[in-house]
Parts: sequence; C-alpha cells; structure tokens
Amino acid sequence: MSSQLSHIDLQEGQASSQHPQAATNYKDFFQLFDRRGRGQCEQKCLGDLLRSCGQNPSLKEVKELEGQVGGDFDFDTFSKILNRPGGFSEPGPPEDYCKGFQVFDKDLTGYVGVGQFRYLMTHLGEPMSDEEVDNVLKHIDTPNDEINYLDFVKKILSG
Repeated sequence: MSSQLSHIDLQEGQASSQHPQAATNYKDFFQLFDRRGRGQCEQKCLGDLLRSCGQNPSLKEVKELEGQVGGDFDFDTFSKILNRPGGFSEPGPPEDYCKGFQVFDKDLTGYVGVGQFRYLMTHLGEPMSDEEVDNVLKHIDTPNDEINYLDFVKKILSG
C-alpha cells in the first residue's frame, strides 16, 4: 500500500521526529477506528481519523488521500498520511472566517439570521447538508433567531 502513497511519502527520519506521546495518542486513535481488530482501518474512516488527530482536511483532500490509499490501510500508512507536509496547518485567525458572514451582516452587528447562516453553510465553500447544519444549530445559542458569528467561529476553531 505504501507504494501507492508516492505523493506523500515522507523523507527518511521524518516520522520518528514526532513526540513519543503524540505517536502513542495517534496509535490509540487508530485502534479506535480499527473496528475489526485487524490492524487496519477502512478507507472511508480516513477523514474522521485525521480530524480526531487534530487535522482539518477538506473533503477534497480526503478524497485525494483515499484515492492514494486505495483501500483499507495500516498504521504505518496512516503515519505517512498524518505526517505529510502541510498536514498540521494552522487554521488562521477568526476574523478571516468572519468575512463571509459579514456579507450578510449589512449593519456589521456581529449577527446573522439563522436562515442566512443555513444558506452560507449549505451553499458556500465546502457545503454542509441540512442535517449537518441542524446538528450545528443544536449546539449554539440562537437568541432572536440570530447567531453571533464571531463567537461561533471562535468556538469552532477552539475545537
């Protein structure tokens, strides 16, 4: 399988440079996703596994990585994917994410309506399904059917 990962092969010694505790945590996460106990995870779990380890790949990146993996994968293959260049990139400041919301916030109050929020989440960037938006809305305050988008962005970026 590792031969299929030519686009993300690590340079010699790069994998061993990670902190030992981090490597243990990644192995623990991997084992949680190894539902059959075979030392392999299903290809469809790759995105969720990367996110559980602190990465935030886009759906497009996940599809590309799944294509490179080509099927179920072992921990060694996962380590190479996890330690690929740019895998742990910083998300950027909250203000950058607020710009999209400000288009709908004509008075710059810091709030958008729930309907506007739903439109943004289902149509712009990497679209979410209505069900996913409903799930997000369950976990945020919506006084007067409005969302404080700066608070929302900060909450999302903090994990």
